[in-house]
Amino acid sequence: MRLWTLIKLVAGAVVLGITVFTGLLVWHVQNEPLGGVFSELVPVQTDPKPVVSLPEANVNLPDIDPGAKVFEKATEMIAVGDLAGARERLRNIVSIYPRSKAAPEARRIVGEMNLDDLLSAVHMEGKEIHIVRPGETFYGIEAKHNTSLDCIMHLNGLMDLKGLQPGEELIVMPLDLRVLIEPGRKALSIWKGGQFIKEYPLLSANLGSHKGGLITKISSKSGIFDDRRIIPGARDYRASEKVFALEKTSLQIRSVRSDDDSDKDDHPATGPGPGFQLSVEDAEELALLLRPGNEVEIRTAAP
Repeated sequence: MRLWTLIKLVAGAVVLGITVFTGLLVWHVQNEPLGGVFSELVPVQTDPKPVVSLPEANVNLPDIDPGAKVFEKATEMIAVGDLAGARERLRNIVSIYPRSKAAPEARRIVGEMNLDDLLSAVHMEGKEIHIVRPGETFYGIEAKHNTSLDCIMHLNGLMDLKGLQPGEELIVMPLDLRVLIEPGRKALSIWKGGQFIKEYPLLSANLGSHKGGLITKISSKSGIFDDRRIIPGARDYRASEKVFALEKTSLQIRSVRSDDDSDKDDHPATGPGPGFQLSVEDAEELALLLRPGNEVEIRTAAP
């Protein structure tokens, strides 16, 4: 009995060994060579596994500028006469992609388009018709509609403030605008709520001793002619250099003549002092758009 048991044990060990050897031989052939006796019995030719490497970053690839794509589409729309659609896309560049390379040109083009509509007597959006009543004056009409004498005279083609008659119709435009001054960019822009209107380059932005940002208002608008201060509507006002005084500060927005347009940041003593200076032509446009009471934000840091 003991011999028979021994024989069964030996036979089971042999079967187990054959099973293990067969499994290893199959692994050797199908998966990975095991070498040794297996390679002698069944030589296996294997291809080396390919080495997968990630591509290196291409530093020469251009940066994606979505604003430039929008600008390209806007110029195509201008070419086919779709000015309304083009203006909307240009405004999106100014508001959504202000750091796009296309943003400066977008601001210039949409600014000219906006100004054409604002100062046109044909385009009446945002304007009203005022019928003159007995006893009314230009100054009263100016105050009633939150506008300016400059704007009233321009929209109605007036050369002076004489001859106002009861029943006369005047085009008036409320000037509910705000001013954003960015000394770091040397830029002054006009906004209506959150809508961009136009941007003007500053010839000089001298904050003097003032530090930090400021929100204030235009306290007065006047002109300087032969060293005399002149109020709007007075004689020589049209030929004067426009000056906008600001509340809470001695800073001013004003025009400078071309013979004074040297680099005032390098030589501040020769300039007109602390404040924000524009060309005479740009200041004349601002005189049409701004009035005492308009909000002015001086933003000394980037948003």
